Amino acid sequence: MIVINNLLQVMESYMLKHLQINPIATASLFSLLLLLFPQMSFASADIPFLDLTTHWVGYASLAIFVFAYILVIAEEEIHMRKSKPVMIAAGVIWAMIAIIYAQQADTAFHHTAEVMIRHSLLEFAELFLFLLAAMTFINTMGERGVFDALRSWLVNQGFSLRTIFWLTGILAFVISPIADNLTTALLMATVAMAVGGDNIKFVSIACINIVVAANAGGAFSPFGDITTLMVWQKGLVDFSQFFSLFLPSVVNWIIPAVIMSMAVGAGKPDVAKETVTLKPGAFTVVFLFLLTITMAVSAHSFLHIPPVIGMMTGLGFLKVYGYYLKMRHKFHEEIMGDDGQSTMSIEGINQNQDKDFNIFRQLERAEWDTLMFFYGIILTVGGLGTIGYLTVGSQLMYGDLGATNANILVGILSALIDNIPVMFAVLSMMPSMDMGQWLLVTLTAGVGGSMLSIGSAAGVAVMGQARGIYTFFAHLKWIWAIALGYGASIAMHLWLNADLFDNIPIVP
Repeated sequence: MIVINNLLQVMESYMLKHLQINPIATASLFSLLLLLFPQMSFASADIPFLDLTTHWVGYASLAIFVFAYILVIAEEEIHMRKSKPVMIAAGVIWAMIAIIYAQQADTAFHHTAEVMIRHSLLEFAELFLFLLAAMTFINTMGERGVFDALRSWLVNQGFSLRTIFWLTGILAFVISPIADNLTTALLMATVAMAVGGDNIKFVSIACINIVVAANAGGAFSPFGDITTLMVWQKGLVDFSQFFSLFLPSVVNWIIPAVIMSMAVGAGKPDVAKETVTLKPGAFTVVFLFLLTITMAVSAHSFLHIPPVIGMMTGLGFLKVYGYYLKMRHKFHEEIMGDDGQSTMSIEGINQNQDKDFNIFRQLERAEWDTLMFFYGIILTVGGLGTIGYLTVGSQLMYGDLGATNANILVGILSALIDNIPVMFAVLSMMPSMDMGQWLLVTLTAGVGGSMLSIGSAAGVAVMGQARGIYTFFAHLKWIWAIALGYGASIAMHLWLNADLFDNIPIVP
């Protein structure tokens, strides 16, 4: 643990060490609960903390958190958005903590809850704005027809089922590092469903392959998954260092893909001709997205400022471009004659496609439930950390098991719970690990969720899209093949990147 010399450093350290998402899958395994909770060190003369782990507030907070996450897991059954229970849980837990601290005779305790809540809010704000910018770009590219055009091209080529199986897998692996694994999985699953039609067996196995490929592709890029994004934002792994996981990620996908491809027939589906026309500015939006990614990387790597600054600047460029599209349409209307015919040729203008374009509509289409879910989880885990449970979890996981075993376990937990909260938990623990171990946990958290359909956002989303075809049990039949890929990718990383395991801990 880093010794904090002044209040500002204390605030920064706490923000890095305990404000991450850490949901718990079940109330029946208390040991699992402890494993997921991050470690925070609150040894500071400036911000005093109480040990509430055996206090009624501690027990009540655990119960509230577990109950809230059970509701999150049951979202598909009870039809209640996952953000609602965790947002309430966060408020109740912090209210109880604040009451206890306010009752202390020593006034030094009175502002502890306030300081820690502000830390959590700052951490959430950075993640929120980054994801909001990225989601807006993805939505805009979808609105301009970029993804529909790719899907249409694949569907119209008349490829065999086996070729489609491999193409959708390869594209999922290649696109997810840029467009994120969730968006990529949904796009490729749409292709598989369009091509497969009534061939349920093909659609099911193609969706499994797509989920595994999208998660594997997202594991070696900060933009491929929220788990890798969080590791990058913490400054634990530089942008270029993520590419050390490229070959392990390939191995993670290719092994189960080869096995599953043997169950795919070589027949050809009926070709369903469809035409999709890109809307004006589609390629410009793609360029602006790539420029924004470059700015985010540069901000973090060269200017040493949060990457969210680059993302928000890029969002500003996108909004200005949206303004240009609207003004171009207005200019087009002004030069139209009374007979409705243009008095001059304006190349590339399509008034119908520009007329209704509004960048704020794409902003509104962001995954607000997911963003609010992050708020609830970050604040809730911050509360549980303030209570004092997180030190116990860190000792159990990284102290007793050791870093390598603990990081491999992270991937297994990701399959049971969801890789995002598990990675948030590890980042909150901030165990003392070298670069090799941080890359290992990035890999396992990213690809471990592929072992079960519920282990990643990509899997859950595709289950909703291919409802009744790609199911939990359909995915479960191939868990052995996916687990082989999981083990092989770990072995590949341990061998290929052995020089990164130098026992020199990374200090953010």
